[in-house]
Amino acid sequence: MNASNRPRRLYRYVIDHDKGFAPNPFFKVCTLACCKPQIRQYAEPGDVIVGYGPAKHDLSGQVIYWMLVDEITHFDAYWRNPLFRNKRPKMGGSLMMSYGDNIYHQHPFNGDWIQEPSFHSDPNSLIGEGNLRRDTATTDKVLIGREYAYWGSNGPRPPEEYSALIKTGRGHEYKVDDESLKEDFIAWLRSLPDRGLLHDPADWMHDKKLRQLIAPKVSAC
Repeated sequence: MNASNRPRRLYRYVIDHDKGFAPNPFFKVCTLACCKPQIRQYAEPGDVIVGYGPAKHDLSGQVIYWMLVDEITHFDAYWRNPLFRNKRPKMGGSLMMSYGDNIYHQHPFNGDWIQEPSFHSDPNSLIGEGNLRRDTATTDKVLIGREYAYWGSNGPRPPEEYSALIKTGRGHEYKVDDESLKEDFIAWLRSLPDRGLLHDPADWMHDKKLRQLIAPKVSAC
């Protein structure tokens, strides 16, 4: 079935590390450029992605963010696009800048992937080989959503009638037996009045070291 006429998918997964990196909800656009390679490989415009909170922060079943995929680009184009230059990481800057997700582009001569110093680097800004393989081996797609809500640890819990669509544990899901339930759930998400970046990432609140580094409030951006 062509992407243009297939039913849209509702991807659900648990965000183990909610640091503002994957997804990156800053600068009025939500991007998924790293991690979750299968979602990035197969998602299409019109699909909806929902990230739930981790049990380690007592956020199981709570929505961290949702986004409607409205554009798909690729690493090189993402890197070159001036609209996304502010998502290039600046290590040692504010937390928001340190967790930039615009980190990959290809070497102009040999085509090898360049990984900029970032959250996915190893200590001392060395290339994080494991992260590089995971992020680039199967896809170089970057998912972009301009209609989104990012709550961090302040997100809502879906009403009981949508409990079948709550994801726990590892991996991701997109299959839904009841299409009307899926569409009702998406309609519920879109009915919530809040949009954009609404709160700091959950790990900023729960990690003492990160909490001490919080610079100007991200809500000002």
